[in-house]
Amino acid sequence: MTENKSVVRPAIVGFLILALITGVIYTFVCTGIGQLLFNHKANGSIITGTGNGQEVQYGSEFLAQPFTDPKYLIGRPWNDGVPTNLNPVGNEQAALVQERIDWWHELDPENTADIPMELVTVGGSGYDPEITPAGAEYQVARIARERGIGEEKVREIITANTTDRAFGVLGEPTVNVLKVNLALDGIETE
Repeated sequence: MTENKSVVRPAIVGFLILALITGVIYTFVCTGIGQLLFNHKANGSIITGTGNGQEVQYGSEFLAQPFTDPKYLIGRPWNDGVPTNLNPVGNEQAALVQERIDWWHELDPENTADIPMELVTVGGSGYDPEITPAGAEYQVARIARERGIGEEKVREIITANTTDRAFGVLGEPTVNVLKVNLALDGIETE
């Protein structure tokens, strides 16, 4: 009986110490480092601006918003419960892509250019906040026409909200859809 007590007590003490280290201390240290070094990102990268004399939160830089109005830049399709891992050459995926192609043609019948693939396929997360510059360029004429402004003005706004490759080599340039749409509406953000 005493042999069991000698094994159980150190096991329980060891468990409690490790639980304290990994569950409490580690969590507070990581949260503290995040708050000190990456405060904006650690708090959700919320895009804020001033409206009616008060600070307004418009959304996160890293989470898409559903824009479907023709006067806005429209991002990738939302997940909407559809699996993002469908067979890329399967009938179900082909039907979804065709449905989205039809939607784009209905939205902008004057645009005869090829629709960039990203505008008809869901991203891995299902809520991608960014599109490629090609996806944004595809929509420039429609946005300018709907808003009654020049295409160059729309391109300037898109360029101002385009992030280049990290360190000049990693990834691809991306356009933040929410930031572009806020700029199109004349909303100044922080």
